[in-house]
Amino acid sequence: MKLRAVNEWDALHTVVVGTAASMGGTPSVEESYDPKSKEHILAGTFPTEEDCQSELNGLTTLLSDHGVTVLRPRVLPDVNQIFARDVGAVVDDRLVVTRMISDRSQEWQGISPLLDSVNPNHLRQPPQGVRVEGGDVMPMNGELWVGYSAEEDFHAFTTARTNEAALDWLSDEFPDWNVRGFQLSKSDEDPKANALHLDCCLSVLAGGHAIFHADGLKREEDRKALRDAFQGNLLEVDASEMYHMQCNLISISPEDVVSCPTFGRVNDQLKAWGYRVHTTPMQETAKMEGLLRCVTMPLFRQA
Repeated sequence: MKLRAVNEWDALHTVVVGTAASMGGTPSVEESYDPKSKEHILAGTFPTEEDCQSELNGLTTLLSDHGVTVLRPRVLPDVNQIFARDVGAVVDDRLVVTRMISDRSQEWQGISPLLDSVNPNHLRQPPQGVRVEGGDVMPMNGELWVGYSAEEDFHAFTTARTNEAALDWLSDEFPDWNVRGFQLSKSDEDPKANALHLDCCLSVLAGGHAIFHADGLKREEDRKALRDAFQGNLLEVDASEMYHMQCNLISISPEDVVSCPTFGRVNDQLKAWGYRVHTTPMQETAKMEGLLRCVTMPLFRQA
């Protein structure tokens, strides 16, 4: 199997879509590790395995109907394997085997059998001391955009998933890429004040457009950098829209974007920009603070 991903929008050829089979039921509040899941556990509205599996199967059908080869993880008993993106991130022709929080460390066992034919020289594993999750890693045609937390926040918040050491390590692993770090806003208690990953507050599209929640970034200098980069081509969403994961989209070609049917303002803007918008319901999966980009791990995008 060949690996390739140099940006967020080249034609998607091969992708892993997560599975909700045997996701282990509703966790306790103590077992949850993001504020939105905790909120739904307390409210008695945490998503069921059946509903999440139905949504993921619907996404799989949509992608397959557009000619994408879809792989699914090997099912591990009582393990939530929905968010495949965080387990690995393809950059150029290499796959970063991410180092996640200990609660999620088993998930790689479901992905690794799919990569048996990948040359081991194309797999990169972070050393001890480096933490990085795939939702924080965005290849951008020679730049690698990385959401991260500075050391003080990284040690203070469970929701801090990528540390500053990851920026140096990725720079060493990909010397031809310019690594740009964007410090994220974190909260373990308020999902509307928490950008779990970079893709929870930013979606970049082929035509130089982006969907962006500015307060998902902690530093004003990072907000300004993105506003400057996408002048006139930026739709800014509010905290409620971010909460409903409206920044978390996936492109299946430069012209085709997958969204959700309830994302009215975002979908209208995408169409106004000239994109073809394909929708599939994911509102139950979204209760766990992830959506379309989070549940997909692109392995090969064809320019």
